[in-house]
Formats: sequence, C-alpha cells, structure tokens
Amino acid sequence: MKNARDGTAPKTARRVALSACAAILALAIAQAGCRRETASPKEKDMITIYQSSVFPGDPHICSDSANRLSLLFSIYEALVAMDDDGAYRPSLAESWTVAEDGRSWTFRLRAGVRFHNGEVLRADDVVATMGRVLDPAIGGAFGTQGVYLSYLGEAEISKVDDLAVRIVTGEPMADLLDLLVAMPISPASALGRLPNDYVGSGPYMVRERTSGELLLEAFPDYWGKAPATKIVRWVGEPDAAKRVDALLAGQADIAAGIDDQGRLRISAATGASLLEWKSGLCVIFMLNGFEGPCRDARVRQALNYALDVEAIIAEVMGGAADPLNGYLTPHHFGYDPGTPPYPHDPAKARALLAEAGYGDGLKLVFDIPTSMPDEAPYLADVMARQLAEAGVTVEIVAHEDRAAYSEMVREKRIHDACCFDSSPRSTFRVLREKLQSTLRGPWWEGYESEEVNALIEQAQATFDDGQRQAIYRRIYRIVRDDAPWIFLYRPTNYWGVGERVKGWRPQAGLILPWLL
Repeated sequence: MKNARDGTAPKTARRVALSACAAILALAIAQAGCRRETASPKEKDMITIYQSSVFPGDPHICSDSANRLSLLFSIYEALVAMDDDGAYRPSLAESWTVAEDGRSWTFRLRAGVRFHNGEVLRADDVVATMGRVLDPAIGGAFGTQGVYLSYLGEAEISKVDDLAVRIVTGEPMADLLDLLVAMPISPASALGRLPNDYVGSGPYMVRERTSGELLLEAFPDYWGKAPATKIVRWVGEPDAAKRVDALLAGQADIAAGIDDQGRLRISAATGASLLEWKSGLCVIFMLNGFEGPCRDARVRQALNYALDVEAIIAEVMGGAADPLNGYLTPHHFGYDPGTPPYPHDPAKARALLAEAGYGDGLKLVFDIPTSMPDEAPYLADVMARQLAEAGVTVEIVAHEDRAAYSEMVREKRIHDACCFDSSPRSTFRVLREKLQSTLRGPWWEGYESEEVNALIEQAQATFDDGQRQAIYRRIYRIVRDDAPWIFLYRPTNYWGVGERVKGWRPQAGLILPWLL
C-alpha cells in the first residue's frame, strides 16, 4: 500500500473543512405535511438557532453554503470527517487505504451504524448514494452542476463486501478525501424520496419542518456520542436585524450572520455575547485572461498594487476582514504564510501600466453581483475610486440575478473583471476549477501557466502530505505573482450567543449544536 489512511493519519496543516463560506443556496423544499407541535423556545432540552435560511435543499448538490451544511451535517454523515486541526478522521468509514497506483481506494465501513429509519449501514447504501451524487440529473446551484462528475465521472465505485467499498479513480487523486468529506450518505431505500424526506445516520433526525422552521431531535440510536442537546429548533429569518432582535429578546440562543449594526447592539447588551471566526472565503475579482488588457500580467499586477486593501476593509467591511496574500486563506492546505500580499503602491502600478502601453490611462469594465457578496456594489465603488488614482477608469455593470450572474461567469462571458467569492476549502478544487487551464473548469477565466498545470498534476499524484503541500506552496507563489485575480480579503463571520449556550463555539464556521 502506498499510503494507509485511518484514524491515526498525521495531522497536517490541511484546512479543507466544510465551508463557511461561502453561502450560495436557497432551494424551495416541500412541506413535510406533519402535525405542528409548538414547543416553547425556553424548553429545557431545546436550543433555538436563527439564521438567514433553513432550506436544506438537495443534500447531494455541490454547495459550500454554511447555512445548508450546518443543517445537513446535523442529519447526515459522510465516509470521512475533519478534526479541529484539519486532519481527516473516521466517520462512517472506520479506516481506508489507497493502493500503489494511487487510484484504488478501499473504505472499511463502521459496523452497526443505524440510519434514522432503522436500517443498518451497508456498502450498497454508499454505492447507491455515490451514484446519485454523480447523476447529472441532480443538477447544482449557482453554476455548480457537474462539479463532482468532473472529478469522478470515470471512477468505478463498487461493493467489496457488506462493509467495504472500493473507489477506483480514472487518475491518481491524492486529495480524493476533499470530495468525499462533503458527500452525505443516505440509505439506498430513501434516495428516491429526496429532497423531500431526509434520512441520515447523524446525531439528529428531522421531527418537523415548514418553509420557515426545521425542528431536529436527537437520534436515540446514534452510534457515536449522544448529543447533549435533545432538540434543536432552526428558524429562518432573512433580516439580520430581526435575528439580533430575537437573540436579545431571548427567543434565540444562537443568531448567525451578524452584521456591523448587530455587532454593536450585541456588544452593548447584557446576557448575550459575540463570537467571531475568520472565514475561509476569498472575496476577489477574477480577471479576463481571454481578451483585453488583463491578458497582460503587468496590468494584472498593477491592479493589485493600485489598491489599498487595508483601507478597503476599513471602509467597506468595518474592519471585519483580513487581507489576502493570494488565492487561499490560512484554513487551506498549501497556503503559504511567507508569501507577501501586494503592497499599496500606486507609483508601481502606474509604472507597470506605462510599461504595458497604458501610460495615458486604462479603461476597464467590472461585472458585479448585487449579492453574494452583499457588499459588492459598495466594494466596486471604493475600488474604482482608488484605481482612478493610478490612471485606471472603471465602468461598473451590476447584475441583480445572482444565479444568472454565476452562469455568466461559468460561461466565461465577463467583461474585464468580475467580483466573485471563492468558497471551496479544498485547495485541490480551487486549482482544478479556477486555475488549471488544461481542464478549463467552471470558474476558470483564461489564466494560462504551463508550469502551474504541470505542478497541479504532480501534486495530484503525490500522496505524501508534506511533499504535496510543498508543491501547493510553490504553485501559490507563482499564482500570486501572475495575479490572475485581484486579491482582496477574507471576511470575519460573527454569531450572537445567549446565556443558555455560553460555552458554544462554531466549528470551522458551521453551527454544530450537538457539541453543546
């Protein structure tokens, strides 16, 4: 065996945890049709969580929305999970190995795991679930359709015995677990009822749901540690101010997605506290590498030098963000803390533009959404003002329909640049979907580097974590210098917490109530 990976796998700097990031789905779900039972928010064994939406949607579409994932991974589990240090740990698979060819993975399932419908976990359930994940008919959200299929479309997924599954990939894939950690396993018998009936093996099972609330109760036959909280009530409230109102009135124990005004209100109040988590979301502008001025690396570098990101964070985000030094955050495997961010140097920017033939000025058109990130219109205005000081005139084209905007970017129909939030916690995914030109992934916008392509392929076949991280860091430095994006910031996420759950902390940006 080339690399045995089980519960004793080394803890590395890998930070591929499921994303906070990145917040990108609200699909309508059918009502359960069950009798409503009204429980008091003060019920002893219940906590109430307010967040912007409580639509789990289809558990098998590719999405990095923290709202969805907090719900889904209360109900479901994947083959593998992540510990607090970012290392893989057993979940439904108690161990796994990968063969010398780097393509054949064998997962030994945990015996005696029960689903919420009473069925016992078997290899057939995993094979059937994976088949559904890779079914093109499942679709996606905001342009994510076909993402998993692009990785595992050539894979052979088969039952070895009742408690073992084998996945043979079409090519070596050292970061396969990056994908599997986000794929919830369902009993085969319940797959046909998705997304209207959620049956998992997780610590909570669905008791009631409506379009605005989801009530979960502890699963009595859960194989792991029993949840300390017996009932969790999730309430969808799109208005951030009203979520804070509910917290301060004692109607909510946890309020997610706290904005600037909410932070001030919670900080000034008694009986509530504010928690923060520096996210793994990258707010960036992707530059058009197909045509126009941004094909020239000097222009791309100039745009980064021209911006005072610290001032942008102060003005646009109220200080609630950290500057990026590249296309990843410290949560990502292969992030290089030694890579310097672009300094604010308008003189350097003007010199680079003159060298590229734009000494008399440059005109660019930026596409922006009006949501996700919600600050995009304000952000673009501030950027345009700063870029003007370096001789760059920016026209801003705003797009109201966020789903259509994602499709426009996916179809590579942007002007000179487009505002985007890069949310996958998997470095492997970021590289393949956004930067590897030989694949022309969904969010690749024309960046070309033969060296980067070769290094990505090398990393994919390198199973030693330390060696693969070194390759990823080399890629990181190259991409930072090539500047296919304008590197801006990663936001800080905030939660309001009531007295009843004072010890709670978000895990990797997700609300995991069973840890209380």
